[in-house]
Amino acid sequence: MDDTSEKFKLNEGEKPYKIAHRCFYFSNEVILFVKGCKYERIHHSLFDQLIRSATSIGANVVEGKSGSSKKDWKNFYVIALKSANETKYWLCLIKETLEVDRNKIEE
Repeated sequence: MDDTSEKFKLNEGEKPYKIAHRCFYFSNEVILFVKGCKYERIHHSLFDQLIRSATSIGANVVEGKSGSSKKDWKNFYVIALKSANETKYWLCLIKETLEVDRNKIEE
């Protein structure tokens, strides 16, 4: 069994040009952002939804690349785009309603 995480590792100084790499590193950054935030229990669902939508982008891109047809591939990319839009929504809501590092969100 091959180690899937090896597919996403980059050499030092190498930039993530492939969409799957970019999605993986974006998901990782979102998870690290949420991990570093201090928030009350009432806001837990906001951060949960943020992680779900952000990680869904890459999952759908990777699954789409394994699709059985061009239509299948396109459908997964459309779902990934919808997840990206949802992620932007959650980030904007968090930025406007909670005390978080706004600069980190804007990166």
